[in-house]
Amino acid sequence: MKYRLLGRTGVWVSEISLGTMTFGGKGHPVYDKMGALGQEELDRMLGVALDAGVNFIDTADVYADGESEEMLGRAIKQRRRDIVLATKLLAPVGPGPNDQGLTRLHVMRALEDSLRRLQTDYIDVYHIHNYDHLTPMEETLAALDDAVRQGKVRYIASSNLAAWQVSKALGISARQDRARFVANQIHYSLASRDAERDLVPMAEDEGVSLTVWSPLAGGFLSGKFKPGSTASEEVSRRSQVGGDFVQFDEEKGHQIVDVVRAVAARHEVSPARVAIAWVLAQRAITSVIVGARRLDQLTDNLAASELTLTEQDLAELDAVSRPPVAYPNWIQESFGPVRIPAANQA
Repeated sequence: MKYRLLGRTGVWVSEISLGTMTFGGKGHPVYDKMGALGQEELDRMLGVALDAGVNFIDTADVYADGESEEMLGRAIKQRRRDIVLATKLLAPVGPGPNDQGLTRLHVMRALEDSLRRLQTDYIDVYHIHNYDHLTPMEETLAALDDAVRQGKVRYIASSNLAAWQVSKALGISARQDRARFVANQIHYSLASRDAERDLVPMAEDEGVSLTVWSPLAGGFLSGKFKPGSTASEEVSRRSQVGGDFVQFDEEKGHQIVDVVRAVAARHEVSPARVAIAWVLAQRAITSVIVGARRLDQLTDNLAASELTLTEQDLAELDAVSRPPVAYPNWIQESFGPVRIPAANQA
């Protein structure tokens, strides 16, 4: 396993991190379809991941209505110091009108609830799970900063925020001398490269890590889906858990998968491993979150850290998946670097 720095913190995290959305949720209308793994299966997967060198674990209070955190808390008690533990808040975790959002009221409640479920005294990386249009960013950052000063949170981060929203938060933190976001968790894959427009350059400029969820585009890039097919277990599962949640052009997606398969064949590895290795090879990426329902899926995904794609591989994958350049990027790129008039050159 290789390790990369988390923002400007000096903390090293594994470039593959373990996601926990498949843990718990048996009988739940949503999470039962995502895996609903029990405690014994969780313990086994966590052990395999940690033994492989993974030290970055990602969860959220909303996963299986808190059960994912509870199960993870039981599993990590003996190895807590080996783990950089991340969780998230914002989504509804109860029926009340204040059981969601990024108000000071909910931040403090959610943090205490996550600490209790995870059976720990502190969260290493505490993410806001999305943008709250009702709560001023200043209020959220003040509450998170208090949590850091209290020692209950080591670092704060964002998830699913636009580049301007992260930049605004960083500006507020700098102006008010508060804890700053060290990372932004984003969706990014060969099938969905929207992040390259603003999020990637922002992250490079601000020294913010990018961590990636759904690098396989909801399982699509595993290569198990075929155009027009509706019979396979994987296609059925993707439909059940909301295949439209991860949005991309499926027609183009199948063209991408064809190239992924070709690259995988050259290396004699799975398409999934190639798709994850591609994300790891991109700019500003610190860690890729992988989740699994089966141990063989997990071990295959973890092995992506060992796969180095060649220049030919990267060129072919880029060519088939490259999105059109959006405005104003294309006009800025057309000017290129500032040119010195010939008369002024030495």
